[in-house]
Amino acid sequence: MENLKIDGARLWDSLMEMAQIGATEKGGVNRLALTDLDRKSRDLFTRWCEAAGCTVTYDAIGNMFARRPGRDESLPPVMTGSHLDSQPTGGKFDGAYGVLAGLEVVRALNDADVETDAPVEVVVWTNEEGSRFAPSMVGSGAYAGVFDLEESLAIQDRDGNTLGGELQRIGYKGEGCGNRPATAYFEAHIEQGPILEDQKQTIGVVSGAQGQRWYEITLTGRESHAGPTPMAVRRDALVGAASIVTAVNRIGHDFQPGACATVGMIESSPNSRNVIPGEVFMTVDFRHPDDDRLAAMNDALRAAAEEAAAANTLELDFNQIWSCPATVFDADCVGAVRKGAEIGGYAHMDIVSGAGHDAVYMAKVAPTGMIFVPCEDGISHNEIENATSEDIAAGCQVLLHAILDRAGGH
Repeated sequence: MENLKIDGARLWDSLMEMAQIGATEKGGVNRLALTDLDRKSRDLFTRWCEAAGCTVTYDAIGNMFARRPGRDESLPPVMTGSHLDSQPTGGKFDGAYGVLAGLEVVRALNDADVETDAPVEVVVWTNEEGSRFAPSMVGSGAYAGVFDLEESLAIQDRDGNTLGGELQRIGYKGEGCGNRPATAYFEAHIEQGPILEDQKQTIGVVSGAQGQRWYEITLTGRESHAGPTPMAVRRDALVGAASIVTAVNRIGHDFQPGACATVGMIESSPNSRNVIPGEVFMTVDFRHPDDDRLAAMNDALRAAAEEAAAANTLELDFNQIWSCPATVFDADCVGAVRKGAEIGGYAHMDIVSGAGHDAVYMAKVAPTGMIFVPCEDGISHNEIENATSEDIAAGCQVLLHAILDRAGGH
């Protein structure tokens, strides 16, 4: 089995064809969750999987499962996958690579006429990005029981469309959720950071993932004319928001090593050049591999927000809308990834994921591991996101061996 090979050119061609759905001028993709473009990507995935002999089903939150039978159908499947939705200005590898690497493993097993003991399932998780329906990783979270199914289906986008309604509209709402046990779960992904490239390593053996907290903050002051209103009596919501932005950046630096702190969205109202802003909505994203340090970052943010509101006579609405503790992946699955890298002769290193992935929630219900490959300059969530065909193929080759390690092959 160590000589079994995936077809790197076929994998690359599939990635490039998928990238045409929602393609942007700068070479990326805009394929928001549960839009018509997301439906087209799901349709294409379904056609490819059925051509590879898989049976494709989907659950009540729209997660898709492409099943290749095993010798013993009573065994829970070995799952692998990721997501097909993207950021508004996303890259062509984020998510799609993990899905299509799983499909390429199935194709390679077919080519070699290899039968696994356990079934193999390639999964597409719904709304991983969270860019249209917040929070992120809703599909895998509902599967793992982290999110209530009905509450997840009721989540609204900025236009008032519900996740469940859009799922129904594009025709991918099935039955049941979370009732599919797994022998193991593996996820291949671009690193989305610069470490592997900087260290000249081909494979990242992912040992776990950072903890995360997401916040939504609204500051309310008073709109008034920019000319006649003296500085001393202003209740400028944007000035308060600026203090919080500065504090978020400071907190990120203060809690090194490992901390990341970001204000990703800010909306000022009424957004007129000669009106003092009366309201600001903003988001904050905190990450740290140590949950205690992440909790301390939370305390520092709350204090900074309260101070900014008081100093500028503003009303403060402070909400933590989502959190995910730091995750440690299964030792045997991590070992299977490391063994796969050794079989392939690839330079590899242990690494902690700085981003959230569906694997984080899968780790709550099944033994889980992840495989990282480098991306150019560590850039992701960006239309210029890039990776080499050689690294993409290497990660898929490691995935093949990891799946065989857990599923057995004959």
